Amino acid sequence: MNFSLMPSSLLAPAQLLTGGTRRAHTPASLVGDTPVLWVGEPFTDTGRGFWAKLEGHNPGGIKDRTALFMVERARERGDLLPGARIVESTSGTLGLGLALAGIVFGHPVTVVTDPGMEPLVSGLLAAYGADVQTVREPHPVGGWQQARRDRVGELLSVYPDAWCPDQYHNPDNVTAYAGLARELVAQLGRIDALVVSVGTGGHSAGVASVLRGYFPDLKVVGVDTTGSTIFGQEAAPRLMRGLGSSIYPRNVDYTLFDEVHWVAAGEAVWSARALARSRYASGGWSVGAVALVARHLATALPAEARIVAVFPDGPHRYAGTVFDDTWCRERQLLGCEPAAAPDQIAHPGERTVARWTKCETVLDPAPAAQPAGAGAVTLAGAAR
Repeated sequence: MNFSLMPSSLLAPAQLLTGGTRRAHTPASLVGDTPVLWVGEPFTDTGRGFWAKLEGHNPGGIKDRTALFMVERARERGDLLPGARIVESTSGTLGLGLALAGIVFGHPVTVVTDPGMEPLVSGLLAAYGADVQTVREPHPVGGWQQARRDRVGELLSVYPDAWCPDQYHNPDNVTAYAGLARELVAQLGRIDALVVSVGTGGHSAGVASVLRGYFPDLKVVGVDTTGSTIFGQEAAPRLMRGLGSSIYPRNVDYTLFDEVHWVAAGEAVWSARALARSRYASGGWSVGAVALVARHLATALPAEARIVAVFPDGPHRYAGTVFDDTWCRERQLLGCEPAAAPDQIAHPGERTVARWTKCETVLDPAPAAQPAGAGAVTLAGAAR
């Protein structure tokens, strides 16, 4: 039997592109307009599900959006001079975004990371021309993040004209995600609940604040990792990257959240793998944790509720960690199927949590809350 995929008559060239393909004259044009995917059974209960915003379809992930935006605004203000070096701390995704921004706007880029960065990401950063520097010891109080930030401060004194975006405290990191929120409104029309991971606080605050303008009753659910200090837990060693923090990022807008969930590393691994097997769409730590919480929300809320989960990246960089049996087995991360529902505490300081747990009391735990942007002056100001 002969079978051909060729149509019986050839289409005109313009017809071939109908519905179609973007052409880009600059790599920055490839960022945004990411798809949404329905995630239903068997990952969720029958008749339940949520929409996933697949930010892994950006060239480097969700932080391509903020890297381009922060760099462009700094250039407009004169904080970043033509050809000056960009220096920043990153666990990976922002580094890829800054490498992109450096190519687009003509700036050398130095990223400071720690030994937890995946070889795939450090290799890509080098391929894109970025200088990758790795700190070797965590800060005794602020962990790897503070150690990286201390090294950034040292580099800013070495390069007098250098500029640091300071993603943890730069309000441009929040404003950058307004476009993502508007895409969701255009794609889905109505949104009843938003599930977002929280690290620097940029995309959670940026997306949620804009969506609340359209949907005042929007339920916003933050997803953190066990061992993170962001929502008032005690600092502890953290395996998960991309969400959580050992410092207090001032971009986190605590007033936006209705509840927060902490997820353990093994639970995120189980979720990311189950999601990959059932929907051919997955990611790493943040995606696994967010998907687990969104799955629960799809059961807890009325069936007609429209839930959106933001997936910050895709699975590729995690082939040697989250999706590697040997790596996970050595860290006792296999077989950690989560409970049907989270534990619950009444206050973040009630006890230290070690498994999936939720809390409906959301408070700013910083010992002395600084105004948003104060930290940006500390680092970025030192560059000039």
